[in-house]
Order: sequence, then structure tokens, then C-alpha cells
Amino acid sequence: IGDYVWMDLRSGQEFDVPIGAVVKLCDSGQIQVVDDEGNEHWISPQNATHIKPMHPTSVHGVEDMIRLGDLNEAGILRNLLIRYRDHLIYTYTGSILVAVNPYQLLSIYSPEHIRQYTNKKIGEMPPHIFAIADNCYFNMKRNSRDQCCIISGESGAGKTESTKLILQFLAAISGQHSWIEQQVLEATPILEAFGNAKTIRNDNSSRFGKYIDIHFNKRGAIEGAKIEQYLLEKSRVCRQAPDERNYHVFYCMLEGMSEDQKKKLGLGQASDYNYLAMGNCVTCEGRVDSQEYANIRSAMKVLMFTDTENWEISKLLAAILHLGNLQYEARTFENLDACEVLFSPSLATAASLLEVNPPDLMSCLTSRTLITRGETVSTPLSREQALDVRDAFVKGIYGRLFVWIVDKINAAIYKPPSQDVKNSRRSIGLLDIFGFENFAVNSFEQLCINFANEHLQQFFVRHVFKLEQEEYDLESIDWLHIEFTDNQDALDMIANKPMNIISLIDEESKFPKGTDTTMLHKLNSQHKLNANYIPPKNNHETQFGINHFAGVVYYETQGFLEKNRDTLHGDIIQLVHSSRNKFIKQIFQADVAMGAETRKRSPTLSSQFKRSLELLMRTLGACQPFFVRCIKPNEFKKPMLFDRHLCVRQLRYSGMMETIRIRRAGYPIRYSFVEFVERYRVLLPGVKPAYKQGDLRGTCQRMAETVLGTHDDWQIGKTKIFLKDHHDMLLEVERDKAITDRVILLQKVIRGFKDRSNFLKLKNAATLIQRHWRGHNCRKNYGLMRLGFLRLQALHRSRKLHQQYRLARQRIIQFQARCRAYLVRKAFRHRLWAVLTVQAYARGMIARRLHQRLRAEYLRRLEAEKMRLAEEEKLRKEMSAKKAKEEAERKHQERLAQLAREDAERELKEKEAARRKKELLEQMERARHEPVNHSDMVDKMFGFLGTSGGLPGQEGQAPSGFEDLERGRREMVEEDLDAALPLPDEDEEDLSEYKFAKFAATYFQGTTTHSYTRRPLKQPLLYHDDEGDQLAALAVWITILRFMGDLPEPKYHTAMSDGSEKIPVMTKIYETLGKKTYKRELQALQGEGEAQLPEGQKRSSVRHKLVHLTLKKKSKLTEEVTKRLHDGESTVQGNSMLEDRPTSNLEKLHFIIGNGILRPAGAPGPESLLMAECGPGFGFAAS
Repeated sequence: IGDYVWMDLRSGQEFDVPIGAVVKLCDSGQIQVVDDEGNEHWISPQNATHIKPMHPTSVHGVEDMIRLGDLNEAGILRNLLIRYRDHLIYTYTGSILVAVNPYQLLSIYSPEHIRQYTNKKIGEMPPHIFAIADNCYFNMKRNSRDQCCIISGESGAGKTESTKLILQFLAAISGQHSWIEQQVLEATPILEAFGNAKTIRNDNSSRFGKYIDIHFNKRGAIEGAKIEQYLLEKSRVCRQAPDERNYHVFYCMLEGMSEDQKKKLGLGQASDYNYLAMGNCVTCEGRVDSQEYANIRSAMKVLMFTDTENWEISKLLAAILHLGNLQYEARTFENLDACEVLFSPSLATAASLLEVNPPDLMSCLTSRTLITRGETVSTPLSREQALDVRDAFVKGIYGRLFVWIVDKINAAIYKPPSQDVKNSRRSIGLLDIFGFENFAVNSFEQLCINFANEHLQQFFVRHVFKLEQEEYDLESIDWLHIEFTDNQDALDMIANKPMNIISLIDEESKFPKGTDTTMLHKLNSQHKLNANYIPPKNNHETQFGINHFAGVVYYETQGFLEKNRDTLHGDIIQLVHSSRNKFIKQIFQADVAMGAETRKRSPTLSSQFKRSLELLMRTLGACQPFFVRCIKPNEFKKPMLFDRHLCVRQLRYSGMMETIRIRRAGYPIRYSFVEFVERYRVLLPGVKPAYKQGDLRGTCQRMAETVLGTHDDWQIGKTKIFLKDHHDMLLEVERDKAITDRVILLQKVIRGFKDRSNFLKLKNAATLIQRHWRGHNCRKNYGLMRLGFLRLQALHRSRKLHQQYRLARQRIIQFQARCRAYLVRKAFRHRLWAVLTVQAYARGMIARRLHQRLRAEYLRRLEAEKMRLAEEEKLRKEMSAKKAKEEAERKHQERLAQLAREDAERELKEKEAARRKKELLEQMERARHEPVNHSDMVDKMFGFLGTSGGLPGQEGQAPSGFEDLERGRREMVEEDLDAALPLPDEDEEDLSEYKFAKFAATYFQGTTTHSYTRRPLKQPLLYHDDEGDQLAALAVWITILRFMGDLPEPKYHTAMSDGSEKIPVMTKIYETLGKKTYKRELQALQGEGEAQLPEGQKRSSVRHKLVHLTLKKKSKLTEEVTKRLHDGESTVQGNSMLEDRPTSNLEKLHFIIGNGILRPAGAPGPESLLMAECGPGFGFAAS
């Protein structure tokens, strides 16, 4: 139980082989086994001969099938199966890689995998497509020989993807990451778009063959590439089988173009076009056509396709689609079958895109012009013939467009080889050509495709089997010949021997009356006895068969000759010649330049293809080949589905069994004696170079015995030594070790020399540094000692000087004391004298005042005594002497009392005056330290104007000193203004004649006089051209009336308060006009104005900027007022500059003066405003 066995079911089918199974039960008399497909079988002991034990190498599989113990088809198939189920799609057969298409994305192609497989021998790492690419690259660098990688397999086996993976690896491993590498990689999506299509077997089937030759310089970097294309399947443009699509580019264009571009080309959906909907399949699972179109356009930009060229390509593709939608209707014309094209938008659109006239296009597609004996005859075409002509025209356009695209790509990526021998280059060729095809209906294209596969199979057979065995015989190697399937006979019948199939088809194509039937008759008569040719069963059949290496294929001969001729009749060429489209002329350039007779003798498609294949085979023969065999696991393109019969058929036809046997028994690695000695002499010490050797064969044998052993399976021929794959790997590993050891030895010696040199340099440098450092320390210590002695000297000297200084200072102090004492005494005596003098004078003044007062008192008393005596004398006459004396004494006392009272009052007044004077001085001192309220100052000065809300005539009291201005106005004397002014005297000019009344009568508008009015003006006093100046003058007048108190202020304050009302007026003025910044800005503005403006406008510009600086702050005017002043907005009623809110006198003053400065030509002059309108009060305020 648990053993693995081979079980032969013996179904009798052609491709049936034994299947692997595991034993589950064997105790019940019967054996229960479960095969690899999960099916359960019960086998009786009588049928136990159908079961054979399985070799251990076939149980879990091997990476290289040469190591299989069960060397048969069943063992190969099971090895591929179990590895495929483990997602191991790659397997080696020696150096040949077998790749099974997984039909899913595997994470084994990352940059990390590229790094892992770089510079590794085959067998060091698990099988991978990167290992083949790596060996191609390093064999090219090591052997300086061109390499090629032939990727073969049926359609849908994964050849195109394998080619792209090898390109990706080569671009990454070259290590340059240059622009040319990117261009080589970007060529693939363009070629796939125009040359690949969805078939029933493959969603991305290559419908053409290509050979990419990648060129490398001596350093191994990619420097260019060249692409050769083979046999594009042009018939796919016109017709497709069910469940197949046209070429990818048509669907990508319709999905990826913008609506505007599609509208210009008249395009719609893919299902609208016969050429795209013929196979009833317009989508492809796993492909996003819109994204693919973006990738195509990006790749075209990288490969230097211009926008014009891209648009011209789109025009031709759109024209092909519109031509496919043309509808033909059969007609009869003069007993001849004819047809006509039904008018449709497609005809006009196609003609517009091809830039030809629609009638010419219709005539070319429905008739043919023949030239017989110098005469031109036009014959109509039947409906079937017209359809063939249209399809031929479309195929001609697409085929030549594809050739032009390949040439354009080559122009971008191909670099011609250099003539310099030192700059020689090598190449790696990648062949991705169509696989073997066998459809329900096979035509001329399938014959050419299978012919190419026959060539490749013969190249494989010749390289793997024929050349190998011939070389063994020549070198007298012990060898057992292996039988293999050779397809040389089939290849000779198709193309090599005289009267082959290709030559017969070409011969019949050149006959004017040759038909497909006559061609088939010739083929039958010539090759019916050939074992590889299968003639039709009867005369009515139109098919013949060929026994290819991959099986029998039957070909339908209808259309063979027409496809082989591949020519366009003269009407089509003439139509292209008459086109205004330069691009279509360019791709048809060779046909237009070729005459009609020359076109008839032009080579056929099969002869061209045969010649291209011969050149390809010669190119491959000059290279060292690597083979990749792609296997298709199933026909349904499903992952993890393994069709045993399909895989057995592919393995059998590809000769894989014989390949494994010959690779196991053969010697794939061979070196000449010179090459072997030169390469591996490092493995044996003492071996001289090859040119110094006398016995190269003996040297090679001695080296092989030493390294590989005497009993291992290697042989020496006459001129070469033959090795197995594992021998080559062992030799390379040992060589790498030996070279590594010698390199390490060289590195050790060189590093020791470098280290010793560096040590000596460091030692000398250290000695030099020490010497300089010691010298530096000695100099530093000497400097410190010298500095110490200098400081000691300085201290000694300073001590000495200090003592001298103290002695001198004491003497000077004593001298100063005596001098100052003398000066003080002198000053004291002077001040004492001054004080005494002042006292003397003061005492004298006091004494004189006292004397004067006493003298005055004495005189008053004397006068009073005299008056008393006089009164007493007078009274004695009236009364007695006693009474007279008493009366006179009484009156005398009264007078004395009066004098005393007068003296007391006078003394009191003097004290009061002194007190008031003292208080006044104290008040003035306090006022000097208090801040000045400028608003109160202005109100005090202009208080006589009254309140701003008062009525006209209700002014306040005039300030002190201006009372005379309150007198009544004098009557204005009417004067005759028309009278002539009297002339002044010659000596003295009479200025009285220059009166303001005269000025007003001369320049004021209307009936306005020079007298002052308390009403708003209807028009300005002076004439102004600008409307803004007129409104500004009226606004100034209204502001003056409010300033004078003749016009009330607005009742409502609508402006937002910003706190500026509390700031004193003079502070606002100082903030504006008293700052240094204002001075600097004014100087800058003056300089700027003088530099930028003409001379006549300099003063005006500076004045405008000065006003802007003055008025731009909120402390002068509100922002609204400033804006209106600058914009010139003002109205007489409702839109005045300051009628929005009540304003202070200072704001009115700023507004009036600002307008006068800002509008020197617009506002009234100072004379008219300040003298006539404002009155003397405002004139004083403004000044």
C-alpha cells in the first residue's frame, strides 16, 4: 500500500500511454489503485501484468528529465504533470527547456528572481526561462560568439510570453537601464497590437513571425536591435473564424480613443463593423482594450512615432473599417455580370480618410481597366469579384502599414555596426514564430506556417541529432546510434527538391490562365506517389494533405493562387497615386514606382517567404542555439487543466523522447584541446599555455583525470574532449574556485604591499608631526617664559612708578589744597563783599523807602498841623480859643485817622497783589506741565462761529482781539465794472484797482457776484472741463458753509466710531506731518516722480502723492471720504463728501485743503475760496 506503479489501460488510442497510480488497497484479493487523474481502478490478480513498479525518480519528479529512471513517454509526461500541478512549469532536458503554459500569472518573474538567476550555470538553480537567457548572455560574453534562442511550440503554447520574458531579463542584466533598452522593450506591445489576434486556441496569438536580433557591445550593454517579420496573416483583416477576433489594434482604437477623435474618423462601436464582428467575438477575456490603447500610444512615443504619424495610422485603420461596411448590389450590364456600391456614409467617410474622390473609389472597386494592344478597356466586376478587389485593397493597405511600422521601429532601435575592429559587437537572437497549425479549414497561410515549422524542426533535429552523431563518428567516440524521426523528406517535398510544392504553386501563379484546380492537378500528378503527400479522394475534392512532423494537415486550395500572387491591379495603384494623403503614398511607394508589367513579374509571396526562411536558417546556423519547447496543456486555455493526449502528441512530434535519450547518452559539452587547456589549466599546477604545449591531447586527458576522475563518463576524441552537462558545471565551479584562490592571493599580496606602503607613509608622517609638535611646544614654552619675565619686569616697573606717582600725587594734593583754600577764601571775600554791598544797597533802599515814608508822613502831619493851626486860627474868630482849639484838634485827629486807614489799605493791596502774582506763577508752572488739548484750542479760537447745528446768523462771541470783526457789515458800494480803470501814476502803481470784485465779475460763472452767500451753489464759481472737478468744487463750498456755521450738520451719525474722535486734533496733525517716515516717503515720492514723469507733470505728481500720504490715514478722513476724493465722486445733494455724518472743524479743514492740493486745476483757487466765500474768519483759520 502506498507504492507508485505504472498502469497500462491499453485503450488502443494513438496517443495513449501508461498512467501513474498509487496502490490504496491489496488485501481483498483485488488491487485498488487511484491514478494521477483521481480515477479509481480495481485490478484482479489475473490482470496484474498491466501494473509495473515506478522508478523513484518518477514519483516526485525531477528538474532535469535526463535523470529519469523511467525513460519513456509515460515517465516524461508524468514528470511534467506533477511539476505542473505544483506550479513548476519549467523543466530541463539537458540544456533544452520545456515550458508548460500555466494560463495564469505566476509570481516568479520579479526583479528578485532576475537577480537570483544572474550568472548561474544551468542546474545550479531550479529550471527557469531566466536561466536560459542568462546562459545565452554569459556564453556570448565568455565565448565571443553570437547566440540564438529558438522558441517553438503550437499556437497558444506561450511562445510570445517567453520571448517577452527573455527580453525583460536581457534588458535588466545588461545593467545600463538606457533609453535603447526601453525602446527595445516597448517595441513588443506595438507589434502585438498590429500582429496578434484572438484565436480559438490562443487569446494573444502571433499571426506573424519575428526574429529579434539584440546587439551588445564589448561591455555587454545593449546598443541596439533589429526586428525581422515573416508572413503576416493579412487575410485575418477581412475574415475571421467563429469565436475569433481581428487584430487587437482595431478594438483598442475603438475603446481607447476619445469621442472627439472618433467623431473625426466617423467611428462607433466594434459591433458596427463587418470586419470586426464577423467572428461574433468583439471582446477578449483578460484584455482591457482601452488600457492597451494607452500602452500602445505610450510605446509609440518612446519609439519616436510623431503625433502626425499616429493620426495617419488611425485614419488608415478607420478607412479599412469603413471599406468593410460597403454594401454591393449585383447588376447586369450589357449581358455582363456587374455590381454597384450602394451609397452609404461609409463610402464617403472612407474616401475622405483616404483623401480620394468618392466616384474614383467607387469605380475602382466595381470595375477593372485592361490594356490590350495599346487600348484601354474597362470591364465591370461581378459582386464576388468586387468583394475580392475590396478585400485585396484592404489587405494591401494593412500589410504595407505593418511593414512600415516594423521599419519605423527598426529606424529607432537599430544602430549600424561600427567599422572599427575594437568596437566589435555580439548578438542574441530570439525567434518567436507561429506554431504548427491545423484548423478545420487550412489555407495558403497555414501551408507557409507549417513549412516554417518544418524548417525549425529540421534545424532542431540537425543540431541535436545529426550533427551530434556525425561529430561523434568523426572524433571516433564510443557511441551507440539512436534512431530519431527525421522530417527531411517532407521538407524536400515542400520546398527543396525540384518540382516541389512551393515551386509548382509559384509556376501556376505566373500563368495568366492558371487556376486553383490546375494547380491541384499538377500537385497530384507530381507527388501522388510520395508517402508524405495525401491526394484528394476524387476529382471533385479541392483539398490535398501533407504528412507533417506534427501530423497530417489537409489544405483547401481555393484562393491559393490569388493569395500567393499578392498583387494589386493597376486601378488600385492609380487610385493610391491620385490620393492627396502623403502617408498612404509613402507606404505604397514601391508599388507606385513599379510599372504594371513589373508588378506582374514581381516575386510571389511563397518565394519571398522561402527566401526569408533560408536567410533565417543561415543566421541561426551561425549562432550557438538554445531551445525552448513550449507545451500547451489544454485546448480550453484553462489553468491547472492537463490534457494527457494533447501533451503526448506535442512531445512525440517535437522528438522530446529522442532528445532525452541522445542528451543522456551524448556529450553536449565539447571543447577543442586548445580551448580546454587555455580555459582549465588553472586547475592543474604547472600546466603551460597551449601554444607552449607539445602534446595537447595528453595534457587534456591528464587534466580531466585529475579533476573529473578516470572512471567518469567523459571521452577524448581526435581534436576535442567531450563532456556531460554536469562535467561542465563541475569544471566551471572548480575553475571559479581556483581563480578565486589566485585572486585572493593576489589581493593579499597587493593589500600587504599597500598596507606596508601606507604604514611607512604614516610612520614618516607621524615622525614629521612629532618633530614639528616638539618644536611647537619648545617655542610655546619659550614664549610663556618670556611673557613671564616681561610681566615680572612690568610689575617691578609699575611698583616703582606707583611709588613715584603716589609721592607726586600727595604733593599735588597739598598744592591743590592750598590753591583751593586761597580760591575759596578769595571767593568768600568776594561773595562777602557782594553780600555786604547788596545788604548795604538793600538797607539803603529800605532806609530811603522808610525815609520817604516817614518824610511823607512827616509832611502830611506837618500839613495836617498847619491845617490844624489854620483852622484853629479861623475858628478862633468864630468861637472861643479853647473850643476852637478842641475843634481843630478833633478834625486833626480825624485826618490822622484817615491817613492811617489809607496806609493800611495801601499795604493790604500790596499784599493782595503779591499773593495774586504768586498764584499766577504757580498756575503758569502747573499749566506748563499739563498736556495741551488741541480741540479746546481750536474751539476757543473758532468759538465765535457758534455751534455747527445752529442756524445762519447765530454765531458766538468773537475771541479776544477780534471784537472789531463783529461790527455790522458795511453796505457794499455798487461800482461800475465796465468803466475804465484809472491809470496809476508813473512813479507809484495803484494796487487798489486789483479788486476781488473785478476778478469775480471777470471769471465767475452766471450771475454769481463777489459777495458772500450762505446758500449752497448750483454751479462752481469757476469753469471746469472735468465733471469730477465740478462736483469737488461744490463739495468744498458745502464744507465751507458748515465750517462757517451757515449750513447745519447731518442729524444722524451712521459711520462706525474707531476711537479717533478722542485723539486731540494737533496730535493727529503731528502724527501725519511730524514724522520722519513722512519726510522719507515724501523725498522718495519726489525722486520717483521726477524720474518717471515729464518736467511739466513733476510738481503735479508729487502734489497728488503728498495728498495721498496726507489723506490715507483714518485720523484725517474716513476711508469713504478718501475713496471719493481719489475717484472724483461727489454730488450736490445727497452725495456730498462729508454729509454722511457730522464732522469736526479739523476734518472740514483737512477736506478743504486736501481738495485744493489734490485738484489744483479743479477746485477754486485760494483767493476765491478764502476771500470771497469763506470770509476773513476762515481766512485766518486756514492760515
